[in-house]
Amino acid sequence: MDTAEICKAKMVSKSHDAEVSWGDELQQLVQTFPKDKSWAGNNLYFYQGFWCPSLVLKSFISFQNHFQAFDSDVIVATFPKSGTTWLKALTFSTLYRNKITKDDNPLFSFGPHELVRIPTVSLSAYVGFRNPMDMFISLWHFTDKLREEKLDSVSLDQAFDKFCNGVCEFGPFFDHVLGYWKASQENPNKILFLKYEALKEDMNSHLKKLAMFLGVPFTEEEEKEGVVEEIAKVCSFKSLKELEVNKKGLHISGIPHTDFFRKAKVGDWSNYLTPAMVERMEKLVQERLDISGFTFKFS
Repeated sequence: MDTAEICKAKMVSKSHDAEVSWGDELQQLVQTFPKDKSWAGNNLYFYQGFWCPSLVLKSFISFQNHFQAFDSDVIVATFPKSGTTWLKALTFSTLYRNKITKDDNPLFSFGPHELVRIPTVSLSAYVGFRNPMDMFISLWHFTDKLREEKLDSVSLDQAFDKFCNGVCEFGPFFDHVLGYWKASQENPNKILFLKYEALKEDMNSHLKKLAMFLGVPFTEEEEKEGVVEEIAKVCSFKSLKELEVNKKGLHISGIPHTDFFRKAKVGDWSNYLTPAMVERMEKLVQERLDISGFTFKFS
């Protein structure tokens, strides 16, 4: 077993250790929460309307109690496997483009998750949305790599059923998306809502929108010099995946950096989901998203 596999195997034990470390007060509080299992076998607790992994529950509650936001804060918020790594790279590159040289880009030495943890990355909040079927398949593959015991693994059908019922890390998915989308409608100056597929289809215009939102719009000279296209190129999935820094080493969670890069392909769900699954998901989208006025097309 190589180092990466050992680190993956430790994820479940880390979750157990996290619960053991909880004080009496938190232990008692957690007893009042609904409980379920994630696809990877870790405990999930239903807290304030969402399923929170036991590994981060204590930190999450502490964050709520002690974190003080500033007007200048930027929060990159996405549902897992909805383009988080990509959005972090784009945000960092856009915000700090005047401090980055072409040959000495921090993305060449640090992964996007490391760079956006820097406290000075700040301004407002925005969220990315991705086709729930593609997001589900991406999340399925991601969590499948983290399972310690394959014999006890959850099947694709079982995971899909849990997902449709809202049971997954940081789910229910539709509540998560609609919460941010509605907030963005009410306060568009504070929340920029981006769609994964739209970003892939027209990167340049969305990068300009992102820069404008961050308060650092591209100048006419920058556009003529191809700065927008350069950022799009450097932050593309292909470029990020091929960087040596993303081919080795571990994320702060212990997950190998390579696990954050799979396909980033629109429509990959068609290779895995049955017609019955697709029909169920389309019905959910119609019931939860369309009825709320949220526009989205599967293809």
